[in-house]
Amino acid sequence: PEAWLWSRDVIGGGRCPVVDTWWQTETGGIMISPLPAITVTKPGSATVPLPGISAAILDEEGRKVGAGKGGNLVIDRPWPGMARSLYREPERFVETYWTRFGRETYQVGDAAFRDEDGYYWIVGRLDDVINVSGHRLSTMEVEAAIDSHPSVAEAAVIGIDDEHTGQALVAFVIPKDGSESGDELTAGIDEHVADRIGKLARPSAIYYAEDLPKTRSGKIMRRLLRDLASGHELGDTTTLRDPEIVEDLKEQVERSR
Repeated sequence: PEAWLWSRDVIGGGRCPVVDTWWQTETGGIMISPLPAITVTKPGSATVPLPGISAAILDEEGRKVGAGKGGNLVIDRPWPGMARSLYREPERFVETYWTRFGRETYQVGDAAFRDEDGYYWIVGRLDDVINVSGHRLSTMEVEAAIDSHPSVAEAAVIGIDDEHTGQALVAFVIPKDGSESGDELTAGIDEHVADRIGKLARPSAIYYAEDLPKTRSGKIMRRLLRDLASGHELGDTTTLRDPEIVEDLKEQVERSR
């Protein structure tokens, strides 16, 4: 929401509509999106499906859930750009996308909810929704809370295994220019997250960097952040924009152990 508001007010002068879209490579095009200057928008929501697209939120048993309740985002009707298969892996295609809720329902793999106006809010990948002491938390939700701290420029949050809580949150944070990283900022972020979401959402560790490991197209490589926080060997790093960022973070994580 903070990036949405900044784009509208600073770049667009409060007049330029922000088109916040949801789609996947596999869908062949945008699926949920406002129509510029027509759809009433809300910061952080992709709004409603485009004409001809039918989406739904299902619980674990495949039942549609009501407003405000989270669940599995699905596409429950065919659409023109849909993927037909995976190259040389037709069985994997069916198993990944068309098995959990039946052969007529496309399993997106994202968690989401709809508000009272029917607007869709994407919470994050289902594998990025973690269980902390019996409470399900979205890493995207915690990221948004940290990003809203006045001294934070950008944050990435991942979940790791924890022997005490089952899973734990770890945050990687870029402070804004002029803001100092350290114990004071960490305490401020913890308090901010506790106020926005609750004490259970406070990260178990916060690491600071000048940048985050990203691909050349600007996507944060969360897989590498999980490897770093868990102490695992790093996987393929050939698509990294700046490999030195990972080395700096690796040293910081190792020092904290």
